[in-house]
This record gives sequence, structure tokens and C-alpha cells, in this order.
Amino acid sequence: MPYGYNGKVLHVDLTTSTLTVEEPNEAFYRKYLGGSAMGMHYILRDMPSGADPLGPENVLTLFTGVTTGAAISGQSRLNANAKSPISGGIGDSQSGGFFPAELKFAGFDGIVIKGKSPKPVYLAIVEGKPELRDASHLMGKLTGEVDDILHKEVDPKAEILQHGIGAENGVLYSSLVSMSNRHNGRTGMGLVMASKNLKAVVVRGTKKVALADQKSLTALNRIGPKAIPENGDMDGLAKFGTAVVVMFNNTIGTLPTRNYNEGQFEGCEPISGEKMAETVLKERDTCYACVVKCKRVVEINEGPYKVDPRYGGPEYETLGTFGSYCGVDDLAAVSLANQICNEYAVDTIACGATIAFAMECYEKGIITKEQTDGIELKFGDAEAMLQVLNMIVKGEGELGKTLGMGSERAAKKWGNGADECLITVKGAEAPAHMPHAKRSLGLIYAVNPFGADHQSSEHDPYYEEGIGDFNLDRLKQIGLGSPQPAYSLTEEKVRFAYETEVFYSMLDSAELCQFVYGPTWTLYDGKDTVQMINSVTGWDLTIEELMEVGRRRLNLFRVFNAREGLMRNADKLPKKFFKQLQGTGPTAGFALTHEEIDNAIDTYYKMAGWTNDGVPTRETLKKHDVEWAAEYLPA
Repeated sequence: MPYGYNGKVLHVDLTTSTLTVEEPNEAFYRKYLGGSAMGMHYILRDMPSGADPLGPENVLTLFTGVTTGAAISGQSRLNANAKSPISGGIGDSQSGGFFPAELKFAGFDGIVIKGKSPKPVYLAIVEGKPELRDASHLMGKLTGEVDDILHKEVDPKAEILQHGIGAENGVLYSSLVSMSNRHNGRTGMGLVMASKNLKAVVVRGTKKVALADQKSLTALNRIGPKAIPENGDMDGLAKFGTAVVVMFNNTIGTLPTRNYNEGQFEGCEPISGEKMAETVLKERDTCYACVVKCKRVVEINEGPYKVDPRYGGPEYETLGTFGSYCGVDDLAAVSLANQICNEYAVDTIACGATIAFAMECYEKGIITKEQTDGIELKFGDAEAMLQVLNMIVKGEGELGKTLGMGSERAAKKWGNGADECLITVKGAEAPAHMPHAKRSLGLIYAVNPFGADHQSSEHDPYYEEGIGDFNLDRLKQIGLGSPQPAYSLTEEKVRFAYETEVFYSMLDSAELCQFVYGPTWTLYDGKDTVQMINSVTGWDLTIEELMEVGRRRLNLFRVFNAREGLMRNADKLPKKFFKQLQGTGPTAGFALTHEEIDNAIDTYYKMAGWTNDGVPTRETLKKHDVEWAAEYLPA
């Protein structure tokens, strides 16, 4: 019998309303582990080249990992993959919460979705039995309302993954949302699901995960609660959530301010994690079986901006994009922006950053009141920020529809130098970590297959001089032992970026939380990750075998992108990153140079075994045991 996983993948053809069950063998699970590595097997095989991201030929995959649902922290993760309507390349997105574990309990490890339903439907999986049901009564409703209806209709304990009104209104960067506050965001997966007329996936099951070595897993699980207070990074994450880094990033000059023009925000303290804990924090929420409890839940009952706790609370990135990016220092306003994004299921990073982009365009005279529907769209104006946000999610007005396409498409529409204000890579707006100071992160922003992403590699400060033995000893487990000077982009720093990217790539295949398992500061290190997976599955994996899974995923991503025409031509950073930062902070005057980024990309490609155009060679694919993907390489 399999341990950890069910050995079942559900295939859904929405065009024909056909549901079939595949039972892959053990070697398949060990080779890919789950997540996006496993999803890419189906996407490359079943999606034709040049498919319209919003057409029935696009393939949407939802996968857990081989340890999802085990009673230990950090395993309840879900990966969504499809061709992205934002980039035209691969779309990739992870989420946590309780839906991933419940999908496993309902009897399936993943779902492969094809075609388009002639009418709105939702997929219900209850105790191993899948069924497509009418969803016409769910359309046009907020995520919380849909949750309420489906809990009554299916089961009060069911978990629900849905697209929202934002996708119904055509917002490009729409998310998939569960629990009304956990997003598969960033790459437009909500719009892809909406294009298929699939409103939601509802799962409920009681099948517990079988464990190969309960004793070993229990021993590892007991370490977690004791380790949190002894690890400064984890202790801060538990107490203040991801918002703990607002003040830190501001101190070191890497808090993006006024659309990435500065690295420090004078209004950082009022939107910090510490201030949130003192004022509006209602409780700490968690994902299935996790002791870290990093998720914030806020409640505001007084003042102009009231916030419902069912929609969670803002993460660091949201505090950045709707806060410092927009020059807004009102925590209540940012919390309401977070709620609106959760109600309508749109990505907070893309949405907040797109509004900040529009603010800069307005202040520079690139656009006028005629293009903002009469709104004085200035930095620091919380009311204007919220007004535009509501227009975006509701698809209202010329401005709302334009910004709903994302900043890159808005810039093309407006012209007049608007592209100088962009912070996009492959169409995706950059998150709130600044490559001007974290230079290897700038490299990863450029080469990452689905655009600028802060969770695809470890950040520079963890491989710079003075990091301390705790983090260095962990990095040595994956062959990294020579910390580099601050703000450098040496060959060794490129190796750090690549090797940690491979580790993170593995985590997004095993579907493990990057705040719990990782190569540096997290609750568990690389060796612990190996022990956890082996305890659940009964395998004898090594850390190098796990790293190979990460390399497979990256290579499959690059094969897909190359097939769709995204090669080195797409691995570009925006003009703004090569302009000196303004302000007076420690990073004022910092900028990347084209020479260092171009050289770093060359080095990175060589390390990965790719051509000068960033395409995996047949030899590299064979080396990583995915030679089958070579047939999808461009001629």
C-alpha cells in the first residue's frame, strides 16, 4: 500500500463532463513528489503548443504532495499550474490552509482539468466520489457568500477552492481562494478556472493519511514547538506574521516606497506587524496541523474602514503594495484593501502594485484626470487607493478596466513613457523585496519562469558575510559554505541563488511550506525535510535526490516556456531597477547594472545546463531523468 499519498489522480474533462481516475505507480510519485513537478507532466503532455490561456485547450492542474495531510507542520499546501494569461508562459502558484489536506482526505492527490463546461459548474469530491454540479446560483457572489452556500449544500466541514467576481469581471490577476483568505495568486489561475466555467472545487473526506514510520514523524513533530522560541526568525513570524519584516526591511532600505522609487517609508511604523498586534489583530490563524500560526486575522468595527475577520488580515506583501508602494500609512485602509481582494479573489501584490504604478503615472503627468475618471490619484491618498481598487474588482469605468489588465498592459495602452514606471517581469508586478540591495534576488526575478517572485530562492542576506553559524551550517547541507560581501553578485552568489532556487523548487513539488522547511532560517532544515518525507512515505530519499526533483521542475518549466516562445528574450528586468533609488536611506543611490545582470544570467544558465538562450539541452533533460520532455523543445 502507498504511504502518504492515495495513488489517485482525478481527470476532469469539462467539455464532456467526464470524470476519470488514474492510478500512477510508486515510481511516478517518487520521481515528482507532487505539486508543480507532477503537474508539468500533464501540462506538457496534454496541452497543445500555442494554446490560448483562456481557451479550453489550457490545462489546469491542482496537486498536493506525498506528505500532505500528515500530522506535522508545513505540509498542507496546494499547487496550481496552467498557462498564464499574464505571461503566456507557465503559471505557478501555491496556497496553504486546510483545502490541501482535505483534498487528500477526500481520496485524491491531484486534479487535472481540461476543456470548458457549457454552463457554470462546481466539482464536489465527497469521500472519494467526484461529481460535477450546477453552479449558476453561485455566480456574482463574494467568496464568503459562496463558502456559506456550499457549506450548506455539500457539508459544513467541506473545504472550498473558488474563483471570484474579480475573475468573472475579467481581472487578469485573479486568484483561486480557499477559506475566503488563502490565495493561489500571482499568475492568473483564477481567471483560467473562470474561463473553464468551473466556479469551485469542494472537497470533504475522512480518509486519514497512512504513515510508514509514525514514531519518527512524532519525534520530529515534537521538535517544532520547542524550536520556535529559540529561532529569532521563526519567533517573530509566529508573533507578528510575515508583517514582522516591515520594520526590518525599512531599516535596511528595502521597503519599496512610492512604486519602488525609494527604499524607506516614513509611514512604516503605523502599518507594521507590531502595530497590527497592538491594535487590530483578533487572532493568529494556522494551516492544517501547523504550530507556527503565522496567519493574521484582523477585525475593525469602528471608523471609516470596517474589516470582517473572516477575510483574514494583510500579509507583508499586502502591507507593502497597498501601503508603502502607494505611500499609504493607514493600517485600517490597507486591511480593508486586503479584505476587498479576498472578497473578489484578486491577487493583492499585483493589484496594489498596479495602483501604485498608476499613481506614479498620474503624478508625473503621464496620465490625466480624463484617464483616471476624475480621481486625484496621488501617493498617500487612502481614499483614492480604495476607490480605484473597487473599480478594478468590479470592472467599473475606463480606469478600473484598464488597471484590471495589470500595469504592463496599462502602460502599453497609455504610452507617453508609462513603461518607465513599470516594475514587471514577464507581466508580473514585483513583490516587496528590492533587488537593488538583494542582487541575487534580482537575478531570480529575471530568470524565474513565471515572473518576479520572492519565494523562489533564498534572499541575499542569508549568504552574506556575518550571517552566523546557524544559517551557514544549514546552507552547507546543500553545498554552500562561502558567504559573500553585502550587495554583491559574484559567481558564488549566483550559485547560492541557483542552489537555493532548486531547494525551493523541490519544496513546491513536495508541497511543503517555505516558512517551515528550508535551507536556512526555517523551523526545519534540509536534513529534517528528508526525515519528514521518509517518515511518511517509507522511502530512503537523500537530500540530493530531493534536489533532483527541484531541478526536474525547473527544467520542465523552461521547456514549456521555450515551446511558447519565452526564452532569454523574456528574462528581463524593468527599466526602473536600473535607476538609482531616491530618498535618504541606506540604499539611496543604489541601482542594478545591465552588465552585472547579463553576466549573472550567463553564469546561471551554465550552472543549470541550459543554452545561451536559457533553454534546457537534451543532455540536461536526460541527466535529470526527464528526457521525455525533449520532444516539446522548439525545433
